[in-house]
Amino acid sequence: MPVPVPRQRAIPAVESGQARTASPQGGGAPLEEEANNEAARPDGRKEAAVRTAGAAPGTPANLSLLLIQDDPAAALVVPGLLDQTGKPIRVRTARNLTEAERLLTDDVHCILLDLALPATGRAQEGDDELAVLKQVLRLAPRHAVLALTASGDAERGAEAVRVGAQDYLFREELDGRLLSRAIRYAVERKRSDSAERRLAEGRLRAQENARLERGLLPTPLLEGSTLRFAARYRPGRSRALLGGDFYDTVRTPDGTVHAMIGDVCGHGPDEAALGVELRIAWRALTLAGLCGDELLGTLQQVLEHERDDDEIFATLCTVDIAPDGRRAGLCLAGHPAPLIARPDRPARLLPYDNNGPALGLLPGARWPRTQVELGAEWSLMLYTDGLIEGRVGTGSRERLGQDGMVEMIRRLLGEGLRGEELLRSSVNEVRELNGGELTDDVALMLLERTRD
Repeated sequence: MPVPVPRQRAIPAVESGQARTASPQGGGAPLEEEANNEAARPDGRKEAAVRTAGAAPGTPANLSLLLIQDDPAAALVVPGLLDQTGKPIRVRTARNLTEAERLLTDDVHCILLDLALPATGRAQEGDDELAVLKQVLRLAPRHAVLALTASGDAERGAEAVRVGAQDYLFREELDGRLLSRAIRYAVERKRSDSAERRLAEGRLRAQENARLERGLLPTPLLEGSTLRFAARYRPGRSRALLGGDFYDTVRTPDGTVHAMIGDVCGHGPDEAALGVELRIAWRALTLAGLCGDELLGTLQQVLEHERDDDEIFATLCTVDIAPDGRRAGLCLAGHPAPLIARPDRPARLLPYDNNGPALGLLPGARWPRTQVELGAEWSLMLYTDGLIEGRVGTGSRERLGQDGMVEMIRRLLGEGLRGEELLRSSVNEVRELNGGELTDDVALMLLERTRD
């Protein structure tokens, strides 16, 4: 049966003779039962659910409407409102914005605003015809808004939509079916607009993060060196470009090429930021002339000052290659040893007997420097443990390990792979063995020297 939108006031509209609707037989009857259906809310306010024929009393509505209209004598008369499931749409009423703000709880989905409502505050002093709508949009930025205007004022309704309302309706032509459909449309359009805005904001953030992360990846400083450089980086975080692994290489004025690769425990954004700080510190200290144990000791101080938790640590491998390219110094701070490959012998790991502790674990620790012979022609691969900790088969508990990695690199070198192609194939094969994406960050760096 058609019913008026109930008003939020002490005296029901039926007592003033305003709230009468036509019955199915054509007779008019006061809606006394509608007033009886009002239920007291816990906070003392009353809320009425608009009932319709065939809707069971007490059925909760999926949607709720807040009507903002200031004329107590002009109760808005519309037939019953139903949502898309056939359940009644609940209606609350407010006579001004102060009352509307109190009634605007999270369970309100849509606002029906009479544009004839006078503006308040500073907006009242201006001549903006949509000042009250703008106040409502500021008050309820996440809610759908329908504007109610006179049938001869379509231009004002269209302007309301341009300002931010989801739709507009004519006061004189309003009926329950039209209003029910308009409410559903407005709510879905608001959801769609909000989702599209969040998607656009997410894309912008992703683009900004990508630009930032690309800017934080190192640019090798190898001008004047005959060594060839290649690197491969794959963060463990979903849709990230930078993880807790870090690497760098520079050539100092004396001709020595310094290379480094490291891994901050964990692979979140905080670890990625700390890894960038350690890389930049390493480059600055290396260019300043520090090397070996002195360099690592200073990096540990940087780590201790910059980490958020005393349990955070970082592993590190540093290599300094002599200007003639035939010898190198190696320092390991809890990090796996590099792999060296030569034309005359199989690929193998460099010595790791003098492996010192990871940075941040032991105050006053020392990191011995091991002298290694490289030869006239070689390939030196530095990597993080994400490469060797992947599984070797779906559901398998066995990891690839360093021995498995060495065998894999030997085979790929035997197939003629070099440089970036070698690194790319290594990461792809490890992922395939793991049965999918690796959970840890992976970084690889390759330095190669050919015969003079």
